[in-house]
Amino acid sequence: MIFAAGFGTRMGALTRDRPKPMIEVAGKPLIDHALDEVTQFGAGRVVVNLHYRPEPLRAHLAGRGVVFSEEHPEVLETGGGLKAALPLLGPGPVFTMNSDAVWIGPNPLQVLADLWRPEMEALLLGIPPEQATGHHGTGDFTPGEDGRAKRGPGLVYSGLQIIRTDALAEIAERAFSLNLLWNAMLARESLYMATYPGRWCDVGHPEGIALAEAALEARHV
Repeated sequence: MIFAAGFGTRMGALTRDRPKPMIEVAGKPLIDHALDEVTQFGAGRVVVNLHYRPEPLRAHLAGRGVVFSEEHPEVLETGGGLKAALPLLGPGPVFTMNSDAVWIGPNPLQVLADLWRPEMEALLLGIPPEQATGHHGTGDFTPGEDGRAKRGPGLVYSGLQIIRTDALAEIAERAFSLNLLWNAMLARESLYMATYPGRWCDVGHPEGIALAEAALEARHV
């Protein structure tokens, strides 16, 4: 599932007439950068959620095999959005991915898939802060020697994970953050984190566009 329903408020005027995933980086919309990774990995079904200014996204993705999860009347946040999309996604663990980042390195979905194990309830992909272009902060989670995650400075959460969805049925709220699931998994010691070996560019703010384009250009030098 690719999250594309948010308002993109940090982008300011750039999202006045379009959703954030339609902002271009290096000549193509952010949603296409995400879909390139998904297509290269070979995901069988791709669901994109829609809420804010959905028309440009719907038109851009028409005929590309993407299924839409419409969120009305309010945006459902990450947890609520995933729960609403479950009838489209089907059973079993799923990937969830933010649409406001650019990856430089090995396919990030493949990195997670290669490390996924049955005892995991979720496996988050983290970025060392020095490899997180356009992101400020000391990180969100720290993985232990066995990969189990704890909250605190360490790795920046990239917005990409594999997660089991069974526990979503236990949450009564309609709109909620995936942090609710993660907190329960942390208590059960079943939340894991892997480290991405490449670079990751945060394009959630206007300055991130030029930084991501420079990083992409440097890849070919």
